[in-house]
Amino acid sequence: MSYTILIASYLEPEHVDRIKMAAPQCEVIYEPDLIATPRYPADHKGKSINRTPEQEQKWKSFLKRADILFDFDQTHLQDLPELAPNVKWMQATSSGIGQALHKLQYAERMPNTVFTSARGVHDQPLAEFCLMVMMAFNKKLIHTLESQKKKHWARFAGTDLRGKTIGIIGMGKVGQRVGQLCQCFGMKVLGVKRETQGIKPSDVYADEIYNQSELEKVLPRAEYLVLIAPHTPETEKMIGEKQLLLLPKGAILINIGRGALMDEQALIQVLQSGHLGGAGLDVFEVEPLPATSPLWEMPNVIVSPHSGSTSDKENELITDIFCENLKNYIEGKPLINVIDTKKMF
Repeated sequence: MSYTILIASYLEPEHVDRIKMAAPQCEVIYEPDLIATPRYPADHKGKSINRTPEQEQKWKSFLKRADILFDFDQTHLQDLPELAPNVKWMQATSSGIGQALHKLQYAERMPNTVFTSARGVHDQPLAEFCLMVMMAFNKKLIHTLESQKKKHWARFAGTDLRGKTIGIIGMGKVGQRVGQLCQCFGMKVLGVKRETQGIKPSDVYADEIYNQSELEKVLPRAEYLVLIAPHTPETEKMIGEKQLLLLPKGAILINIGRGALMDEQALIQVLQSGHLGGAGLDVFEVEPLPATSPLWEMPNVIVSPHSGSTSDKENELITDIFCENLKNYIEGKPLINVIDTKKMF
């Protein structure tokens, strides 16, 4: 079976060639001159692009012909269902696309289209981000850098990860990788999942596993708390003042999921009160984080511009998923990482 594949965001030539080799019977359309230029490796939104009328007409003709889309078309998010009526499968380059599909109403407007995510691609960089944050606070990196600027020499003691307890809310591929690495450091891992029936802790690199409704059993023990659950109506603002105050005094919070998972104002207040030892935040309620946010200047907060998941290896891994899915699609086999548009993940 032959299909027309349109690559809608920048991809290195070697990865385009891999897609062509994976399905030589298919037409692969890749026109980098019509796609936004990346600002950094694996940037799938890119700089703003202004096509000429002729270029725009050409791009729309590609959309009309496409059976398969590699990535969302950032230039036509709102009217994509009308411009690409033949698309039956869309492979995203992000993991958390449930909310975007919901807001754009793609499930309703593209009822015959299957959406797949890049789930699993970001597990290593995000897990390393969590370890970076924990070790930065444990080893007093911020204090060290400030002392270095002042040329001030005064010895101090940090602490170790070994023997500490971490709570991980969301035990998908990223949460499992975080748990696996933390266990390597000798930490105790308390995992929280939406559904736990039939799952053993060892199955998901945890020492103990809890249902989301049992969160209050986890929080008082979690010296570190990682948020990596998807953004759904169930998880929106699941962490507020009550939950933060249940954490042990001096606990470190790390959010690598979505800013909507927590009440940001409550976080600021609990940080200012001294109850929390610090926070490492890669996602926020409003992005970019407004310049007026107190989080920017708090000495116990690490602000990352939603870059914890970004890696120069990302496009290689996404292409791996796409090529595997492409083979499955052509052979009529189930695709991996299919999004349940009702559950939104």
